[in-house]
Amino acid sequence: MSNDKKSGSTGKAIESAIEKAFDPLASAIKRATQPQATTPAPAVPGKPGLKVSPLAVPFPAIPPIGGVEITTARAGFYKHQRDDLTIFRFARGTTCAGVFTRHKVGSAPVDWCRRQLDAPGGGLDVRALVVNAGCANAFTGKAGADAARRTASEVAKRFGCRQRDVMLASTGVIGVLLDDRKISAKLPEVEARLDSDVPPTEQWAAAGRGIMTTDTFPKGSYAEATIDGFKVRIAGIAKGSGMIAPDMATMLGFIVTDASIHPTVLRALLGLHVRTTFNSVTVDGDTSTNDTCLLFATGASGAPRIGRVGDRRLKDFSVALDKVMLDLAHQLVRDGEGASKFVRITVDGASSPASARKLAKSIADSPLVKTAIAGEDANWGRVVMAVGKTEEPVDRDHLAIKFGPHVAAVDGAVSPTYDEAKMSAYMKRSEIDITVDVGSGRASATVWTCDLTKGYIEINGDYRS
Repeated sequence: MSNDKKSGSTGKAIESAIEKAFDPLASAIKRATQPQATTPAPAVPGKPGLKVSPLAVPFPAIPPIGGVEITTARAGFYKHQRDDLTIFRFARGTTCAGVFTRHKVGSAPVDWCRRQLDAPGGGLDVRALVVNAGCANAFTGKAGADAARRTASEVAKRFGCRQRDVMLASTGVIGVLLDDRKISAKLPEVEARLDSDVPPTEQWAAAGRGIMTTDTFPKGSYAEATIDGFKVRIAGIAKGSGMIAPDMATMLGFIVTDASIHPTVLRALLGLHVRTTFNSVTVDGDTSTNDTCLLFATGASGAPRIGRVGDRRLKDFSVALDKVMLDLAHQLVRDGEGASKFVRITVDGASSPASARKLAKSIADSPLVKTAIAGEDANWGRVVMAVGKTEEPVDRDHLAIKFGPHVAAVDGAVSPTYDEAKMSAYMKRSEIDITVDVGSGRASATVWTCDLTKGYIEINGDYRS
């Protein structure tokens, strides 16, 4: 980021602050598009040449979770050397539920999983998950569907289960047909690796790396809970860096627990928590054709089986699951393509939760707001723009805006205590909070996003190369 100090001082006239706030050509855009000063970073397993996000977090330690084994292999969907095939093998009786993109051009693996899980008895005995990176197998018609089916069939033969008990996910370039022969050819190697003695944390970390595309670090999370006195474990990985504005799921997210939970209950839990986690983050406002989040329960913990939605014994588990999902969702934003700022947008005083959410998303998705943040400019006029364009109920004369603890606007006008120097210093932080009160009610919502820098254009300008 540029380190140019912003002009202005504590005594800057209110009129100047107003003029700057509403100037659509504020200097922030120029600063945000200047070459970024970077420090050397190690190579990452995703796209060659990318540097690890400055907002990256370390992969967590994950202890053994009974009933699941994971491995990766190089199937060759990428030209460069990297693992691009990830396979989970589950114990008999593992249950599963999923949420998927509502994109009108869903991928073949999304269609496959939805069909199997929605069928009578679906999700009651899922034995495998196959994930490939480098090819989305989306917008590939009947040929893509056939490739997905053949993949499930080959894995089912190896694992001694039915096709319907194999879940599929793909990520990568849209419009490219999956060459399922590359997966089939690797299955003997995969079986051998699954039977080898690899520490659990490394299994999960390798899986996190194996599903990456333009991600710059593997994303994982872990939590524990109790069900009726029994300790249960929850672990998950996710991938996503661009084309992130999830609609019922994240780009790809896979969560495993050793609890024993019926698919109907798993589905209810996912539906409960996805709205405030994966569906409350955005990088660029674009929803993927392949968004998939799958939750598996192996039952290996010995905890009693939960078969009823609303069972009070799930209270602690529900909290822990939400923690894992929110952690993974935040990591997607931290790895947003070209991102240098992690931003939390909170809207208060809305007429309804839905209205609050729409207002927060409008701010979080605004290119003008995001470039101003990249330029370290507290351009609250752009926030006003993003709020007003939604046509949601807003009381203009009671509108208030804060950046962290600093008040930019109150009662529909610039704050009499506005301090440009303090505001500029706050905007240099790597984590930014923006709070807006629209004065129309009592509802609130929070959405997480990142800034928009020149790096986003560089990454996506040659995505297929």
